[in-house]
Amino acid sequence: MTVKQLRAFLAVAQTLSFTQACERLHLSQPALSLAIKGLEDALGGKLLLRSTRSVRLTPEGESLLPLAKHLLAQWDNTEERLRQRFTLQLGRLSVAAMPAFACNLLPAALVRFRQQYPKINVTVHDVINEDVTHMVRSRQVEMGIAFSPEGTGTLSFTPLFEDQFVAAVPQGSALAQYATLTWAQLLNEDFITLQRPSMVRRLLEHALSSQQIDLPVALESHQLSTVGRMVGAGLGVSAVPSMCLPQMQAMGARCLPLTAPSIPCHVGILTQQELSVAAHALRTVLLETVQAPYFPAHETGQA
Repeated sequence: MTVKQLRAFLAVAQTLSFTQACERLHLSQPALSLAIKGLEDALGGKLLLRSTRSVRLTPEGESLLPLAKHLLAQWDNTEERLRQRFTLQLGRLSVAAMPAFACNLLPAALVRFRQQYPKINVTVHDVINEDVTHMVRSRQVEMGIAFSPEGTGTLSFTPLFEDQFVAAVPQGSALAQYATLTWAQLLNEDFITLQRPSMVRRLLEHALSSQQIDLPVALESHQLSTVGRMVGAGLGVSAVPSMCLPQMQAMGARCLPLTAPSIPCHVGILTQQELSVAAHALRTVLLETVQAPYFPAHETGQA
């Protein structure tokens, strides 16, 4: 039983005329008769009784009529909803992003996305970097924004930008007067960072160990927002990706370029091989919108 056969049956059953049914469906008489015969053969009996002057339904045809109406209405509704999804007039999309990106860079991209596709509902999961990868791999979300993973496996990583670690110091500290800081200067203070197995913590430890620099940790937390509050309160200093600059400043910390060594971190989009139309559209917007963070001249201060 096919949709085409059901449409043929419904047209004849409602008009009780093969001629009118042909006009409604834009079919020839032989094509319509063939569709009806195919449906009857598939179901195992007559649905219509046809004479030279009239057409009437058999009892089985009468019982099929309301079912055919319901099935075709369901089909048409499904077809329309899918058409709307393909044309981005309807849809849902789930994205996972590490909090540093979700808080500081994602909102601007979502503004542009919503301006272009206001009917697409977007759910954002702001989770730690490691959970972003897990959620994409397990298909809980279609897309993730995270640091470059150590191994992508079946995932695809599309770079967005190369970020740099910057120093975060209390506004009133002596270090806040400098234009740039070195790691030697920063690590003279109590250092605050994220707990293991945070990717931020691992990136810092790996880069510094390659320079024979130890990372003495005085305070640690699970959330960057808590690290920022601790720095803002004067409990110590930290190093964070520069995309966190607005978030850190809002919490009372001052961010400064950090050298000797400079530590880069690559941020990008994690996806499975196939994306929905909506996910592909958001990926395009992210690539067009998101830019590498930078320090305006008036933010760096004077040495």
